[in-house]
Amino acid sequence: MATATKSRRSAKKKPAQRVADHGAWFLVLPALIPILVLSVGPLLYGIALSFTDAQSGRTEPTQWIGLLNFQDLLHDTLFWDSFRIGLLWAVGVTVPQFFLALGLALLLNQNLRFRWLARALAIIPWAMPEVVVGIMWRLVYHPDAGVLNETLSSLGLGEGRDWLTGTATALFAVIVVGIWAGMPQTTVALLAGLQNTPRELHEAAAMDGAGAWRRFRTVTWPAIKPIALAISALNFIWNFNSFALVYVLTQGGPGGRTRLPMLFAYEEAFRYGQFGYAAAMGCVMVAVISVILAFYLVGRLKGGDE
Repeated sequence: MATATKSRRSAKKKPAQRVADHGAWFLVLPALIPILVLSVGPLLYGIALSFTDAQSGRTEPTQWIGLLNFQDLLHDTLFWDSFRIGLLWAVGVTVPQFFLALGLALLLNQNLRFRWLARALAIIPWAMPEVVVGIMWRLVYHPDAGVLNETLSSLGLGEGRDWLTGTATALFAVIVVGIWAGMPQTTVALLAGLQNTPRELHEAAAMDGAGAWRRFRTVTWPAIKPIALAISALNFIWNFNSFALVYVLTQGGPGGRTRLPMLFAYEEAFRYGQFGYAAAMGCVMVAVISVILAFYLVGRLKGGDE
């Protein structure tokens, strides 16, 4: 009898549950439709385009050529050079950015005077569009009237140089700009993690005689480690996919020394009209980002299990 009663109750609940499920989908649709239209749709179209010989200005219909674009890409040394530069750029920006942001977050978490002003000033680069940041730093790096060269000359540290067109300094110069532009979001994320760390744990560790470094290693870092891993992975992906900032600063020059993969694909598509070949480059970059995300998610899942 009890089993029959439970089955009747579950049968009565099923229609209500179905209505709730339909209502949930109805609420999700406004957010899901833009993702499908603006993200998933173009991604699938780009993947399909990579298997064709699509070009701009041609009168013949586009033909399916299979893996020919990817075969050409394997032997394209210019693309792999840009890929190497993209990895150098992503690592060169992400790693120093994290440590500098961590130091700034620890400082802003202290009970300092005018802390509110320091926090407001720290997020100014985040509020500026990348195009504006690029133009501003072009003025800073200007060989004749730039603030950097004027400062170095006044300190007697050498004559002015063109930082953005020198083959030995261009990549380093844009990496500095990338670090400066991306620090605020990392700082804010780490600062939020620090503020959520219970002060009682720090006080207990201090009462046990733990110094500042030991308190950071045993209390602070375990608390902010998930946030640090998440923001570092996202920063690496964002930096690897950078386009606007480097394009405004150098347009990939000099001599391709700052030509990131996104810049190379842009040139192939919109300067030379090789849409199919550029789409193949995009597929390779999506595959690389997917592998990075897979490693990150696997690490997070293992960390959660532990």
